[in-house]
Amino acid sequence: MILVEETAPPDAALPVARLRAHLRLGSGFELPATAEEDRALAGFLRAAMAAIEGRTGKVLLRRDYRLVLEGWRDAGVQALPLAPVSVVHSVVLEDAEGAVRAVAADRWRLVADAMRPVIRPCAGRLPEVPAGGRVVIRFAAGFAAGWEDVPADLAQAVMMLAARYYEDRSDERARQALPLAVSALIEPWRAVRLLCGRAAR
Repeated sequence: MILVEETAPPDAALPVARLRAHLRLGSGFELPATAEEDRALAGFLRAAMAAIEGRTGKVLLRRDYRLVLEGWRDAGVQALPLAPVSVVHSVVLEDAEGAVRAVAADRWRLVADAMRPVIRPCAGRLPEVPAGGRVVIRFAAGFAAGWEDVPADLAQAVMMLAARYYEDRSDERARQALPLAVSALIEPWRAVRLLCGRAAR
């Protein structure tokens, strides 16, 4: 399985001003609102988002992904590795020589579950993947395009973790474990991921 993030949220979608206010409240010191400082805070927010998303399998800000599989794990249902999924853009079969064939949208449907979204066939089974080939699924995942619509507990977890990264930015070990308060906030969102690759034979 190969999962590629094809787009990234713009800096304008990140709660930089909110993080600056959070740091000021926590430290009692005013942070300069400069372009350089904004870039630094955006970097800490992206790092915190990546950590939270990696541990929960939930995408906070909506973006596009490409999933490449050597074959369906189950021809009756294919789990997607991230949630929530708002739309599947395309399902494409590629043979060993690189020739591609789009799977018609009436052959499959998205079951948009908040925890474990899947693709199911509209009837029968998902189309057979060519020998030596692969299937490429392009989809969009994420709770929202703007930060204000991200679930409050996940947003708070990112804010707390970004602040921790900022305050301990000279200590690489600070990124190796989540603070207990952050772990408690994200625990309800954690789910055992369904495997996405080909089933064991």
